[in-house]
Amino acid sequence: MEVDLLMEDLMKLPNDQEQQDFYQKLRTKLVGFLGSKKGKNSKFTPYLMFVPDLFHLLVKTLTDAGVDKKSRALIGASIAYFVFPLDLMPEGILGFGGYLDDIVLATFVVNTIINKLGPEVLEKHWTGDDNLLHALQKVAEVSDEVVSKIPVKSAIAQFVKQESKDK
Repeated sequence: MEVDLLMEDLMKLPNDQEQQDFYQKLRTKLVGFLGSKKGKNSKFTPYLMFVPDLFHLLVKTLTDAGVDKKSRALIGASIAYFVFPLDLMPEGILGFGGYLDDIVLATFVVNTIINKLGPEVLEKHWTGDDNLLHALQKVAEVSDEVVSKIPVKSAIAQFVKQESKDK
């Protein structure tokens, strides 16, 4: 019942063309930002390059026949979080720093899928420069710092703790 409701929500996600457009615009803007003085001086610059790659990974994994409905619902929710303009750290206000919460969420979802289905399900869709597991390790190193700056850190920590107990 709950999975069926989540699947209905997935049908409301942007279509393939809208997702591809989002990916291309994001990548173009990000490359421009990273070439700027501000982008070069940001301590989060190495992690921001994962934003379009993680988005692409989620979109491609969503359509993978080897991924179960529950996992697809989780992936779909993460994609929706990427494209929704208002979230915990809005990109419209914070610029590219606003994608840090999206990275944390996407990394959590990808790790959940890896633990459930194995890395090979995701690795075939990964287009990033680094190995997927190595990239996730790099992102995990900064995730604690990012989450500690989010006002609802305790709520996120409780959710992650509960998810760990449920496994």
